[in-house]
Amino acid sequence: MADLFIELVSEDIPARMQVKAYADLQRLVYAALDDLELGYAKADAADPCLVSSRHLALYVADVDDQQADRIVEKRGPRVDAPEQAINGFLASTGLTRKQLVEEDTPKGRFLFARTETKGAQTADLLAPMIINILNNFPWPKSQRWGTSRFRWVRPLHRINVLFGGKALDGALALGGDNDDARIAFGDKSYGHMFESPEDVDLAELKDVQDYIARLKDAHVLVDHNERASIVQDQASKLATDMGCIVKTDGKQVTEIANLVEWPNLLVGKIEDRFMTLPAEVLQSSIQTHQKYITLDIKPENDSDKSMSPHFIIVANRATDNSRDDIIKAGNQRVLRARLADAEFFWEQDKAQTLEEYLPKLADITFYAGLGSVHDKARRIEKLAGDIAPFITDCDAVKAQRAGFLAKADLVTGMVGEFPELQGIMGSYYAVASGEGKEVAEAVRLHYRYDFDDAYVPPVACAVMLADKIDTLVGFFGIGAKPTGSKDPYALRRAALCIIGILGSDYMQIKMPLTVILDKAAEYNGFKTVDDDLLPFIRERLRVDRKSKNEPVVSGDLSNEEIFAELNRNRAFRSSVVDAALADDDGDDIYLMTVRDRELQKFINTQDGKNLLAASKRVNGILEAEEKKTKVVIQPDVNTDLFKETEQKLYEAISNVPLNASSPIEVQGQYEAFGKLRTPIDHFFTNVVVNDGDPAIRENRLGLLALIRSHMQKVADFSKIEG
Repeated sequence: MADLFIELVSEDIPARMQVKAYADLQRLVYAALDDLELGYAKADAADPCLVSSRHLALYVADVDDQQADRIVEKRGPRVDAPEQAINGFLASTGLTRKQLVEEDTPKGRFLFARTETKGAQTADLLAPMIINILNNFPWPKSQRWGTSRFRWVRPLHRINVLFGGKALDGALALGGDNDDARIAFGDKSYGHMFESPEDVDLAELKDVQDYIARLKDAHVLVDHNERASIVQDQASKLATDMGCIVKTDGKQVTEIANLVEWPNLLVGKIEDRFMTLPAEVLQSSIQTHQKYITLDIKPENDSDKSMSPHFIIVANRATDNSRDDIIKAGNQRVLRARLADAEFFWEQDKAQTLEEYLPKLADITFYAGLGSVHDKARRIEKLAGDIAPFITDCDAVKAQRAGFLAKADLVTGMVGEFPELQGIMGSYYAVASGEGKEVAEAVRLHYRYDFDDAYVPPVACAVMLADKIDTLVGFFGIGAKPTGSKDPYALRRAALCIIGILGSDYMQIKMPLTVILDKAAEYNGFKTVDDDLLPFIRERLRVDRKSKNEPVVSGDLSNEEIFAELNRNRAFRSSVVDAALADDDGDDIYLMTVRDRELQKFINTQDGKNLLAASKRVNGILEAEEKKTKVVIQPDVNTDLFKETEQKLYEAISNVPLNASSPIEVQGQYEAFGKLRTPIDHFFTNVVVNDGDPAIRENRLGLLALIRSHMQKVADFSKIEG
């Protein structure tokens, strides 16, 4: 066995692509080794992630030196086949008749050719394998350079491949005008562009830690995990020393860490004059555009949180006091220019009221067939007014006002420069224009999607729903529906936002969705709502409910047993969702959500398990009879034909409430159904369904059909697995 090492040295890989690139390289190499039937040691999840801005590497330990010898078997014609057929088979194998083997099979006695194939040397297989991986690497975006036809994320400079510590022969052809253009495999890496520009010799690598150490000596922290950890730890320490906390989230700090290979953290300061700008403007300028780490002054509580005038620069140089001062001054100068632009837009935009920007929205097309953004604003205004009465404490006038102003900031200078601040700037300009808090709050929040089972201010809730519903009705109305995995207008996400709000226990909104969809269609100029829209929303609800509360398996189980148990639990939970949401006519999202949640609880109680068992027995009898007669048994009964046991079961069924419009009533339904198990058991113990009297037999089948009918009005228990 020997170790395989691959390193690809290129110009800067975009920070967001680095970790996935390492995972893709590892996956492709493992798959290729598997295809070649070569054994190797798979990396552990805790192992280093070898990727930085200019280096992408993979270390695979204990790769087999050569393939195992194999016996290749080829079946030929039958022993008694014509001589011509046998001779043709011999010619295809290169063997003589005596070298063939005769064996009996279920289809007769056949001739077989068995040849031994010697396993190839691994070193001879690796170069073609690696070249194929490079030519088909799945970068999200790639480019060509010079006259080459080879594509890579950025120009590729070196390909280092070592097997057993020695450089492997091979070369990648670049194609293009120069047929001789190629990158030969080598064993020399690059050090840091400025700190250690000389080559790094990789010959005789001992293990992955040896590679990391050699690049570290050349001022390259090639392990993504180590580099990100250093930046996060040092940023936290610098923030603590200044009485601050890191504001930039961990994911963005990691992305910033991926911009450098030798991080050196420096503290910069925002000029006092810019601290009057909204915190979101400062955050966007500093973090999003300049890739610095922002800080908050350490608060006594969350309500006291405020942005610190200090920020952290992650430089790509070794520490040097005099040079650090120059780097810091240069970055502060660049930031000053950007904040000066933001300051200009802030003052210019506030010179007009938010409403005065609305006419400019008429010049922006929302989508072909759906009018301008101004048209959409008018639709949101009206639709928010229609939705408001269904939301507790929602002022319809304020909801309409907020809906009308929601898109106005799209034509302001600030949002033109910082598009990620849409809605946020609108809320600031609404306040500056004298609009109330609830209106400003709704303008700020209406773009967001992540309100699943959380409190949303009433006016904001109405505007959010109006915006998303208008979008869904509009795009479905012009035929721009999601197809397969394609959803360019994020309509599934819009549906999930509607579901998240309408299904929230915080809001408890009882809104007839079909009525609001009809209104939205009217405002869009459509005669009716597209037939596929409501089923689409219901299906999103099913998918969403199935993703909730992933099952947990505990106990002393093997990985295979845990996987199997998780799959069983997932399938069971999924079937319960299908049972609870089987009704295709409903449009009360909140009630549908409650039904699923309460059924999930109920079915795991003893009463629920008992009822499920009884339901299966009832359905089994009815299905068998219906299959035999090819007639659906109707829930019709004649109480005069009942005996005592049947009468008690009928009374128990009749006492089950079939209509529920609140969580308490839904709970009451399931509790009432849970009490049916005893009378059902008594029925099957004391009564013979297939009575000799046809009238009594049909009446008893009708009683069972009545149980099935009542249960299906609450949940289709026949869909539940297990």
